[in-house]
Amino acid sequence: MKKISLKSLNYVRFRFIIRGALVGILVGFVVSLFRLVIENLLKVMQGVYPKLLTEPKFWPIVILFLIFVLGVNAHFLAKEPNISGSGIPQVEGQLAGLIEVDWWSVLWRKWIGGVLAIGSGLFLGREGPSIQLGAMVGQGVSQKLHLSKSEQRCLLAGGAAAGLAAAFNAPIAASLFVIEEIYHNFSPFVWTTSLAAAVTANFVSLNFFGLRPVLYLPHDQSFPPSSYWALVILGIFLGLLGLVYEFLTLNSSYLYQKLKWLSPRFYGVIPLAIVIFIGMYWPQYLGGGNNLIVSLPAWHLTLGSLLFLFLLRLVFSTLSYGSSLPGGIFLPILTLGALLGALYWKALAQMGLLSDAFLVNCMVYAMAGYFAGIGKAPFTAILLVTEMVGSLEHLMPLALVSLTAYAVCDILHGKPIYEAMLANLSAHTDKQKMLLKVDQHEQFEFPIFAGSKLQDRQVKTIAWPKECLLLTIRRGEKEILPHGETLLKAGDTLVILTVPAKRSLIRAKLTQLSDLPPN
Repeated sequence: MKKISLKSLNYVRFRFIIRGALVGILVGFVVSLFRLVIENLLKVMQGVYPKLLTEPKFWPIVILFLIFVLGVNAHFLAKEPNISGSGIPQVEGQLAGLIEVDWWSVLWRKWIGGVLAIGSGLFLGREGPSIQLGAMVGQGVSQKLHLSKSEQRCLLAGGAAAGLAAAFNAPIAASLFVIEEIYHNFSPFVWTTSLAAAVTANFVSLNFFGLRPVLYLPHDQSFPPSSYWALVILGIFLGLLGLVYEFLTLNSSYLYQKLKWLSPRFYGVIPLAIVIFIGMYWPQYLGGGNNLIVSLPAWHLTLGSLLFLFLLRLVFSTLSYGSSLPGGIFLPILTLGALLGALYWKALAQMGLLSDAFLVNCMVYAMAGYFAGIGKAPFTAILLVTEMVGSLEHLMPLALVSLTAYAVCDILHGKPIYEAMLANLSAHTDKQKMLLKVDQHEQFEFPIFAGSKLQDRQVKTIAWPKECLLLTIRRGEKEILPHGETLLKAGDTLVILTVPAKRSLIRAKLTQLSDLPPN
C-alpha cells in the first residue's frame, strides 16, 4: 500500500470549496438582510396604500416617499448604470469577459436601490438583484485575496449561486442555474465553488427565515398518469405565452424611449405613479408575487378574475422592468406561471376535464414550465420549483411540462431571456459606461459539446485564432497537455489563454469553429 504524506494530498479543489463557503456566509447575510428589509417595507406599503381612499392625510407621505425612491435610484443610476434591472445579464457579461464593474460601487447602490424599488410594491423580484449582490461579494473577496482572473470568475459564479440560494432557499437549483444559465460550462472548479457557496448561504438564510419552503403549496392528490395529455397541452400553452412575455420584456424599454421629454434615469416615475393606483385597490397583488402564489389557492377566484390578474401582472411587470429600476423578473415569471396554471385548471375544471383537486398541481407545473420556456433552462426550472414548494412528488409532471414548453419556445426561435438581455445591454455599451480592462493575460474555459465540429479532430487540424493559446484540456478528472496529435473529444473543456479585451472575441471565434464543418 502506497504511503500517503500530507505533501502528496491534493488541496486544489478543497481551496475552491473553502473560498466558496466563505463567500456563501458573507452573501447569506447580505442577501438575507436585503430580503428581510424588502418584505417588511412591502408590508408597510400594503397597509398604507389602501388608506389613501379614506384618509387624505396619507397622500403627502406616500408621494414624498415615492419621490424619494425615484430620486435615490435616479442618482444611483447616473453614478452606476450597472445596477439597473435584474443584474443577471451583467453577471453573465462579466463571466463571459464582456464587461467588468466596480464591485463595491454596484453592491451598496444595488442593495439600497433594490430595497426601495421592490419594497415600494413594484412587480419586481428580489432574486435577480440577490444574484448580482452575491456576485459582487464574490468579486470583492477574490480581489481582496489577490486571486487570478480565472479564480475570480469562480468566486463570482459562486457568489451568484449563493445569492439565489439565499433569496429562494434553493441551493441545488441555484448551483445548477449558474452552470446552465449564466456560466454555460460544467467546470469542476465552478460547480464546487458554487455548491459550497450556495449551501452556506442557504444555511445563513434558514437562520433568518426558518425551514419552511419559500413557496410552500401543499397538494391533495398526485396528478394521475391518465391525464398527462393535459400536461402536454399546458406545456404548449406556456411555451406560446412565454414568447409573448419575452417580446414584451425585451421591448419595454423602447416604449420609454418614445418619451423624449423624460430622462432615462427618471423612467421610474411611470411605474411608481401606477403602483399607487394598484396599491389602493389591490394591495395584496403588490410585490414580486411570492405571497400571491401561496395565497392563490385560498382566494377561489373566477376565470375572469384570474385572467384580469394575469394581464395586470404581465403588463405592469414588463413596465416595471423596462424602467431600469433595480429589480428582477425571476419571481414575476414564476408568479405569471402560477396564474396561468390556475387559469388552465379553472378552464378544464369547468369543462369537466380535470378534477377540482388539481389546482395546486397545475400552478406548480406551470411555474416550472413558464420559466423553462422563457429562460431556456429546464433543469433549473424543475429543481428550483421542487425546492421552493418542498415536494418531490411533482418531478415527472414538472419534467413533462418544462420540456414541452422549452421545445415550443425553441422551435419558434425563442431566445434565453437573460442572454437576450445581455445582448441588448452590450448594444448600448457606451450608455452603460461599462469598464473594460486590458492589463494582463487571463484564462477562460471553452466546452466541446456532443455534435461540435471540434469533436474528434486533432489539435493541429484546427485554425486556432492567433490571439489565443490552448493551455490544457480537461477531460473528466484529468488535465492533458495538448500537442498537435491530441484528439479532442466531446465533453472536453479547453483552457484558453488570451488578454481580457480579446476574450469575448476569441470565444465567438471558437463558437464559430464549433459550428463550421471540418476542412
